[in-house]
Amino acid sequence: MKWFAAPLVLVTLALVGCDQPSTPAAGPAAVPPGIPTRAQGRLQKARLLIGSKEVIAELAVTAEQVQTGMMFRTNMAPDDGMLFVFGQPHQASFWMKNTYLPLTTAYIDPEGVIREIHDFHPTNEVAVVAGIPDVQYVLEMNRDWFKSNNIPVGTRIATERGSLRDAFFRPKGK
Repeated sequence: MKWFAAPLVLVTLALVGCDQPSTPAAGPAAVPPGIPTRAQGRLQKARLLIGSKEVIAELAVTAEQVQTGMMFRTNMAPDDGMLFVFGQPHQASFWMKNTYLPLTTAYIDPEGVIREIHDFHPTNEVAVVAGIPDVQYVLEMNRDWFKSNNIPVGTRIATERGSLRDAFFRPKGK
């Protein structure tokens, strides 16, 4: 799944629209620059504590990792997921371009509290924009994982090293 901010989308759409020739070019279809064309390798993992559940989440922290996300992957273990970590809170927006797994995604605020939960359909390119402006983390799990594990909006997520903020934004040793 790919993350993008609204201004980036407008710029990208404008650029992609400008770059399209008026008649189709011969040969294979071109992929717009920056759109991943294959799955990324497995990422560094962290143990997350969500209510009474423990999950292992891959960590998407670089721009490339965030952009590629779960694209092109075909399986995920039942209690595994992917945590997207953003440097600043923002109004997150995710889509399912080239993502073949049905997922449920939690939009999480800077304090590590789940504020929204959304179901996503494989390959649906319609963005799901957060209703809140302060998403700092997004957790993707298999479809209905939150529901089947009784994890509602309002649940706080932590790591074995403490809060999400402590794990990702506090200097080590403090």
